[in-house]
Amino acid sequence: MKTIRMEEMTWSDIKAAIESGYVTVVVGVGSTEQHGPHLPTMTDARIGDDVAERVARKIGNALHARTIDVGMSGHHLAFAGTISFKAETLMMILRDYVDSLARHGFRRIVFLPSHGGNFSTVQTAIEEAREAHPEIQVTGYTDLMGMTAFLNQLSAEYGVTPEESGAHAGENETSMMMSLEPNLVAAHSFAPGYLGPTGEAEVELIFEKGMPALTVNGVLGDPRKASAPKGEVYLERLADFLAADVQAHSKG
Repeated sequence: MKTIRMEEMTWSDIKAAIESGYVTVVVGVGSTEQHGPHLPTMTDARIGDDVAERVARKIGNALHARTIDVGMSGHHLAFAGTISFKAETLMMILRDYVDSLARHGFRRIVFLPSHGGNFSTVQTAIEEAREAHPEIQVTGYTDLMGMTAFLNQLSAEYGVTPEESGAHAGENETSMMMSLEPNLVAAHSFAPGYLGPTGEAEVELIFEKGMPALTVNGVLGDPRKASAPKGEVYLERLADFLAADVQAHSKG
């Protein structure tokens, strides 16, 4: 096949792929929200889209469905350009995705959130879908703190501290966007944001009171050590990590 991206395929190509054994489909769940003064609002959706396609290729016999590019970003609404769904809106979208994809004959649906605010709702949607469609596997990676820790470990291999790597628009995400969309990264606006710990307490504070509770410029981390070559490494190794988790939790 020329592509595994369903948005680039005809319906007949997709039908033929499913009939030939491409019965897994991977869906990224991103967001459209502020990412500091240096990254575009598409950042989570763009990274999630790229990683989801890589994961689909790595697990094999899988297609990549259209990424959901708006998520639950209420905690970013203090910054211009952020668009946010309510939890019930995202739940309905995820439900409709599952119903549609199951109808076409997919036997495994994998959701991969790339925005922290989506993780718990995606997990709830997965649990609901398993009850509604017991005949198929519905799964995903929904450990927000686990993913943050993994990305910080990758940055640490280049001498970047967890505080610099950050949890939002820091070195790690900035490196990935420099690899994917270099023309959209405003390097002249690189500036550190919040540089303290980002554990469960800080995440809870952000979700409850919004990003300004920790950061004035919308950044958690420091983008100044970012680079495109590191970004490509991060993307590939994150996809390896997620693909391994998907396969480890798959039935049969």
